[in-house]
Amino acid sequence: MSTAWSDRLGIRHPLVCAPMGGVAGGRLATAVSRAGALGMIGMGSAGSPEALARELALVPDGVRVGIGLVDWVMRSRPELLDAALAARPVLLSVSFGDDFDWVARAHDVGVATVTQVPDVAGAERAAAAGVDLIVARGLEGGGHGRPLSGLADLLSRVLAAVEVPVLAAGAIATADDVRRVRDTGAAGVWVGTAFAACPESLLDDADRTAMLRGTDTVLTSEFDRRSGYAWPEDVPERVLAGEPRSIDAGLGVRALTAARPAGDVVESLAAGLYA
Repeated sequence: MSTAWSDRLGIRHPLVCAPMGGVAGGRLATAVSRAGALGMIGMGSAGSPEALARELALVPDGVRVGIGLVDWVMRSRPELLDAALAARPVLLSVSFGDDFDWVARAHDVGVATVTQVPDVAGAERAAAAGVDLIVARGLEGGGHGRPLSGLADLLSRVLAAVEVPVLAAGAIATADDVRRVRDTGAAGVWVGTAFAACPESLLDDADRTAMLRGTDTVLTSEFDRRSGYAWPEDVPERVLAGEPRSIDAGLGVRALTAARPAGDVVESLAAGLYA
């Protein structure tokens, strides 16, 4: 697995904890980064400059993390992008939009950029806009996304279409999962669900317990409609099935057996990077 991009960003392992809104806060980002991967603070549907400041305050001096935003939230609250760039993150992620004007703004202040894509057309637009990294997100992934292709098919097609380093996302929860996408040619992995149950995440105890016992997931927009969030209809979220509230989880939830510290999860996943 090529580590040129992670070396450039000062990351020991080419592994990123996805910026899951309501899950990936300052404590989780810190623990992941301290373990040699890259932790991200996620500002999701309810993201705000105030929430970002609160989570950034939990990151100790000297620990470098990334920040993830949702495109439509960022455009409804432009000050959120201002706050994210002012924090000088290692990496800025903005996803679920087609306008890449934020890329130049990030590069102007020396911040690397990444976006998630569900298809080749999205990858080509992102590459043309100058993003530094592309995440090929398969339909297996938890949370919001356009469920167009499984990861194996999507990853191979995106790798053939662009020269930008491509990270793989979607049901990557074990070292074997990491090894499989590494052998396909991915430049790294973008992992969400495997970190969500960590004690450092923002999940409460009830949701964490539900993740550890859950095996089935479903795609739905019901919770977004109920909350009044402006997600497009073609971007549902994958959540645990049978729960009365939204608990984002990808198919990798089936591999969760315990609430392990984030550093342990990084170590176990990293074993698949180099074996």
